[in-house]
This record gives sequence, C-alpha cells and structure tokens, in this order.
Amino acid sequence: MTHAAILWDLFVHCLTLSLLAIGGAIATVPDLQRHVVLERGWLSAGDFTGSVALAQAAPGPNLLFVAVVGYNVAGLAGALAAMAGMLLPSTALTLMVSRWGAKRRDARGVRTFVSGMAPVTLGLILATGYLLAKPVLVQPAAFLLVGLSVLLCWRTKLSPLWLIATGAVAGALGLV
Repeated sequence: MTHAAILWDLFVHCLTLSLLAIGGAIATVPDLQRHVVLERGWLSAGDFTGSVALAQAAPGPNLLFVAVVGYNVAGLAGALAAMAGMLLPSTALTLMVSRWGAKRRDARGVRTFVSGMAPVTLGLILATGYLLAKPVLVQPAAFLLVGLSVLLCWRTKLSPLWLIATGAVAGALGLV
C-alpha cells in the first residue's frame, strides 16, 4: 500500500469512526484498534496500546490518541489525516444537531433520544476500558488493581488521579 493510500484509508476510517464517537473519541478505541492492528497490521497491539496510554497521560483532550496513532502509522501526515477524519463529520453534525435540539429540547422524542444514548455511551466506554486493560489482566495483581479501581470509582468520590498514580507506582515497582 502506498503512503498516499495509507493516509486515505486512515482518513476515511477515522471519518466513519467520528460518527460513532458518542461517548467521546475514546469510545472509538476498540474499532480503531481492530482496523489499525488486526486488519491492516500497521501497528502491533503493544504499540497501539502505548499510543493510547501516552495520549491519555498527556494534558489535553482525550482525542489526542487519534493523532498519536495516526503519527505512529504514517508520521505527521498520518496524524493530520486521522485528526481531520475524526473532527470533520462530528463537528459538522454536532453543530447541526445541537442547534436543532436546542429549539426542541422539551420534545418527547428529543428527551427519549438523549435517555437512550446513555447505555450506548456506557457500553462503548466499557468496551474501551476492557480493550485497554486486556493485555495486563493476565496478571493477578493487575486484575486486582483494575477491579479495585472500578469499585472505588463506582462507590466513592475518590479522584481517579489517585488511582492512576497507584497504577503508575505499581507499574514502576514491577507489580503489574
């Protein structure tokens, strides 16, 4: 595949994923991983997970992982193609729908749609969490750490930053 063909493929795939990003761009991680790692073989599973982790650790929007994955696939042009593909349709659709919905916010159909999107968003985020945790869940300590983090986020108001710091310390000590 030529460089131009890779850029076009990456752009078009991100273009379609953009419309799936209901829970935010992070909800598209499973499908982007399937495309980039399993179908195209542009990155290894470890490189893909590392790209997402690096982008999530950096300050800024969670959308940054798209640029990092694009960069790792095809350099700066890949980052630009992936980001353009991810941003164009969702931005246009968001502008149109938000203007339309603002005028009809009390309509039964609009309220029903918003309520129905909550489980879809939750499902996409859970699939992303599973995909990112899967490589380390074979280790009992990592499995325990993930389970404890989920429980603490669910049942307490503890900041996720403390859980991230705990995971970083456990990783630095070689526990996970």
